[in-house]
Amino acid sequence: MTSPKTPKITRAIDIDGVTVHYGDVLALDNVSLTLASGTVCGLIGVNGSGKSTLFKTIMGLIRPDTGTVRVNGGSPALARRDSAIGYVPQSENVDWAFPMSVRDVVLTGRYGKLGFTRRPRRADHTAVDEALERVDLAELAGRQIGRLSGGQRKRAFVARGIAQGARVLLLDEPFAGVDKRSEATITRLLRELAATGATVLVSTHDLHALPELADEAVLLMRSVLARGNPGEVLRPENLALAFGMRAREGEPA
Repeated sequence: MTSPKTPKITRAIDIDGVTVHYGDVLALDNVSLTLASGTVCGLIGVNGSGKSTLFKTIMGLIRPDTGTVRVNGGSPALARRDSAIGYVPQSENVDWAFPMSVRDVVLTGRYGKLGFTRRPRRADHTAVDEALERVDLAELAGRQIGRLSGGQRKRAFVARGIAQGARVLLLDEPFAGVDKRSEATITRLLRELAATGATVLVSTHDLHALPELADEAVLLMRSVLARGNPGEVLRPENLALAFGMRAREGEPA
C-alpha cells in the first residue's frame, strides 16, 4: 500500500543573499528569505531597518547590488506584468488629493488584465464590486479617495489587490493610524487570502496583534535577525537586538 504524497510547497517569494545600498548607506545586508504559498508573514523592525527597501526590491523597483529575488519562480518584473504581485504602500507615499474615486483606485488593480483598448469589461467591474464588498466600502465607491478615513484608505488599497487577483501581496504598515474596525477587517481578509493560497508579507509595529495575524514573523535590522513563529521571534532577547530593549524588563534602553 502506497503512502499519500506530501503536498508540494511552492516558493512564492525566494530572496537569496540580497544586499542593497543607497549611495554609501547600507539598507539591506545579505538578506535571504523564502516564503511559501498560503502564508502570512509579519515583518517587524525599527524605522530605517530596511522593511520598505525589502518591499521595493521584491517588487523589482530596486535592483539589488548582489543577490537574487524570485516571485512565483520568475522575476519581479514578470510578476508585475502578470499582475501576480500587489502592493499596499504607506499612507505618506500616496497623493490623497488626486481626483480619483474609491472605485477608480480599486479599478487600477485591473489594468494589467485590460485589453488593447484599456476599457474595463464586465468581468473587471464585477471584480471591483466584489472587492469593495469584501472590504466594506461598497457604499463609499464614488467618494474621492482622500475623503476617506485612514483605515478606509488602507482597505481601499487592499481591495485593489483583491480585484487584481494578486497571489503575492505586500503591505507596508497597513495598521498605522487605522481604527479597530479596519484593523479587524484587514486582518480577516489577509487570513482569508492566505487560506486560498495567496502569500502575504506585511510590515507592522503592532507586536501584540502579530500572533493573531501571522503564521510566521521575520525580525529585520538590515539583515534577518530572527525568523520563526511569532511567539519565538517576539521573545525579549530577540527584540533587544533590533529595538534596543532590555531583555529582562522589556523596556526601552
